[in-house]
Amino acid sequence: MPRSVNHVASRARRKKILKRTKGYYLARRNVWTVAKNTWEKGLQYAFRDRKAKKREFRALWIQRINAAARELGLNYSQFMGKLNSSGVELNRKALADLAMNNPEAFKAIVDKVK
Repeated sequence: MPRSVNHVASRARRKKILKRTKGYYLARRNVWTVAKNTWEKGLQYAFRDRKAKKREFRALWIQRINAAARELGLNYSQFMGKLNSSGVELNRKALADLAMNNPEAFKAIVDKVK
């Protein structure tokens, strides 16, 4: 009796991954073993970089707040210390947005905490 293999399912599995590697460079798109390894590594990078993205944006917000606060006579550390002690509940994302897009409102916050 011949060996029974579910070729339909295994081909579908391979085609699914090869479809996801469309647009990759050279053998990474169409050689099964290379494409599979590249796709799996890409998932690892995606997981890692979803975490790194949060760190990078927080660092960017801090830089923007620091630059805007220094123009008004405070550095970032002093500004955040006074902001917390005065009880203003604004996160860094909102503060950075105000500093970039609405400097008058940011100046009003700095004047309030001074």
